[in-house]
Amino acid sequence: MAKNLYVGNLSYSVTDDDLNQLFAQFGQVDSARVIMDRDSGRSKGFGFVEMADDNEAQAAIDALNGKDNNGRVINVNEAKPRTENNDRGGFGGGRPRGDRGGKRF
Repeated sequence: MAKNLYVGNLSYSVTDDDLNQLFAQFGQVDSARVIMDRDSGRSKGFGFVEMADDNEAQAAIDALNGKDNNGRVINVNEAKPRTENNDRGGFGGGRPRGDRGGKRF
């Protein structure tokens, strides 16, 4: 079964290919993606790697978590599943519907 890994504190110069090569030494990498800011096109400093085998993924976590990569100590752990969050910020500030923030008498 495939395991999705979170890789944090990446150097902003790290590319998808760099990430793939870093993890490929531990086993088959199905995908490696550095997350980019859509406005600036610059790396956000983290990414995700999907590995085909759970044992290989664990070996990568054990070997790479807390290690130096391009001058940065990276964090590697199992990615948490995405959750649906209805309150994503934006307008309204999370107030109940119909509440405009004014005083009530």
